[in-house]
Amino acid sequence: MAIFLLLSLAYWWLENVPHEIFGTAMFAFLAWHIVVNRLWFKNLFRGRYDGRRTLVLALNLLLLVNMVILLITSIVISKLLFSALPIPDSIYLREVHWFSAYWVMMIVGIHLGLHWVRVMTLSRSILGLSANSASRTMVLRVIAVLLAGLGAWSFSVLGVWTKLIFTYSLDVWNFKTSVTPFFGHWASIVALPAILTHYSMTLWRNRKRHRSDDRLRNPQGEEVQEGVAQV
Repeated sequence: MAIFLLLSLAYWWLENVPHEIFGTAMFAFLAWHIVVNRLWFKNLFRGRYDGRRTLVLALNLLLLVNMVILLITSIVISKLLFSALPIPDSIYLREVHWFSAYWVMMIVGIHLGLHWVRVMTLSRSILGLSANSASRTMVLRVIAVLLAGLGAWSFSVLGVWTKLIFTYSLDVWNFKTSVTPFFGHWASIVALPAILTHYSMTLWRNRKRHRSDDRLRNPQGEEVQEGVAQV
């Protein structure tokens, strides 16, 4: 699904027909993804909501809203697959379409970061790697830092920030000069929020665990401190 989304961004290289085909394929995979994970919707009102679960819910709802906007605007501005529909074209909706697409990329990155452990587990299973390796972990962390730096630079190269704040821009990638770097830039841009989210959540969980351990080791100390604070 992420690959089709990435290919859809290369509109000025692939032009309209492949763009609509890849976009339709992406929505088909999205529908399949929702069906596979339908239990998530059934369990929305079950169990207790902690910080992480609340964040995941808000993020998924935001992603769903953006995908709906992307789907509706895709149908309206379609020149091929849905061109027979009696819907007037709109330049404004084209801008909304691009604006929503850029935000989808950011949210997908955060989504990957929240489920990074699952992604890495699946990757290890496919590649047949062992679960624990200190040297590999260190190498991956170095790569993550470098990739985050590349993502920050790519953010500027592609002018993503101006597009995220709905600012009109004529800056487009020159595919006549190069093609591969475009996809490399976008891959690193998606990796940036994924990396920041993953390590932020890891830091938050570690701090929460340390606080819980401190309470278990010294439950009376907290009561004494609270009593002193009240005095």
